[in-house]
Amino acid sequence: MLSSVGILQTVHFKQLKYMNKAYYNQLLENNKGWVASRLALDPDFFNKLAKGQQPPLLWIGCADSRVPANEIIGAKPGEVFVHRNIANMVLHTDMNMLSVLDYAVNVLKVKHIIVCGHYGCGGVRAAMGSGSYGIVDNWIRHIKDVYRFHQKELDIIEDDTQKFNRFVELNVVEQVYDLAKTSIVQNAWNVKQELFIHGWVYGVDSGIIKDLGVNIDSNELLDDVYQLDI
Repeated sequence: MLSSVGILQTVHFKQLKYMNKAYYNQLLENNKGWVASRLALDPDFFNKLAKGQQPPLLWIGCADSRVPANEIIGAKPGEVFVHRNIANMVLHTDMNMLSVLDYAVNVLKVKHIIVCGHYGCGGVRAAMGSGSYGIVDNWIRHIKDVYRFHQKELDIIEDDTQKFNRFVELNVVEQVYDLAKTSIVQNAWNVKQELFIHGWVYGVDSGIIKDLGVNIDSNELLDDVYQLDI
């Protein structure tokens, strides 16, 4: 009779039959190489990381594999707390995002939150059409709401690429304001905690970040109905 460990090992080896073993093994070798390179620069690197984290920044970005948060801003491990989902959405019913936000603001005391979208975003593109993609349709519906909010501006843009790019930008702007409306951020501002929210868009084809100029550090820019008296 197999033990639980034996069962897991059997499943593991069966799975490997259907995997590209060379690719899988290369990942482990890459890890060893990365560790060696870090230790060559700083023998105490991992000991320092193990002592804890105090990142100054929370990054809310897209799950797209082409947009690695740390790399595109030249940040080191331990400098960026990251949350990613399809199309960098800030939903008030998303307990995953809210939990990350609460921990970042109230425990880590981050000073900056960046919502970063990217041109060519598949989630935003899907929201521009009527295609069905399965369960993700329920997520994309929230992106479609952004189009509805800005339909007048978007509908007059005749060039499809320009319209797509503008939709990406407007989606980021809306997520920045939705972030500012959360009770977590509102409470931080009400107790005079230093906290800045920014909206960026990353160009996958250029590597350049565009600052959309939407930077909020208080609830004064929000409609009165969103300013919580906490």
